Amino acid sequence: MVQMIFVNIPVKDIKRSRAFYEALGFTINEQFSDGSAACVVVSESIYFMILNHERFQGFSTLPMADTGKVTAVLISLSRESREAVDAITAAALGAGGSEPKPAQDHGFMYGRTFMDPDGNVLEPVWMDPAAIGG
Repeated sequence: MVQMIFVNIPVKDIKRSRAFYEALGFTINEQFSDGSAACVVVSESIYFMILNHERFQGFSTLPMADTGKVTAVLISLSRESREAVDAITAAALGAGGSEPKPAQDHGFMYGRTFMDPDGNVLEPVWMDPAAIGG
């Protein structure tokens, strides 16, 4: 069985967030989307469920984090190259995201950090396959 990951992300405006994530190159699965949610297809096994605050709160047992004040989660996404890390970050910035800190270059690993319009943090990262022990 292939395991799948569904990351539930609270957003203020579904239309704005759909446009943001589509600008990153992701698609939307309309079968699992409506006015209060959208299913963002990141890969064959990873999905972001962007949910308006009311819908998100219906799933949560604790208060929702105010991502303008605190970091709720850091979502790291592997990329195939340094250029791909820069490309997705540029797309995020062009679609209304922000970059709260400079790129991190450790030689064998390169990453950046950006926030979606709601302050949710994504970190695209590339690692040199030769540096990964096996």
